[in-house]
Amino acid sequence: MQNDKFVSNYHNLKVFQKTYVVSMDIHQSSLGFPKIEQFALADQLRRSSKSVCANIVEGYGRQRQSKTEFKRFLMIAIGSAEETTLWLKYALDLSYITLLHHDNLQAEYISIIKMLHSMRNKS
Repeated sequence: MQNDKFVSNYHNLKVFQKTYVVSMDIHQSSLGFPKIEQFALADQLRRSSKSVCANIVEGYGRQRQSKTEFKRFLMIAIGSAEETTLWLKYALDLSYITLLHHDNLQAEYISIIKMLHSMRNKS
């Protein structure tokens, strides 16, 4: 993992880049869910995946004032990533996504969660 002390902005954080790409994949995929799910499961899935990105960015923006705040936002991002894995399980069990797509996204979120924990521990 890169040394985050030398990262000039959140766009350069590998964990942000990864979460952004995965959240865009989830957004695009969820648009194909049934209409009844667009304001339910699809919405929850989109919001939780985007929340991971948003909390990384907000925490990054506050780190100069408070390392404690930065760590708090990273923990919120971890929680949102875990929540996303639950919504992905629902999407799989309801046959809205394939097993392969589910497994790929789950693997990405496991990696993201590890990256976030590592970043939190190094802060």
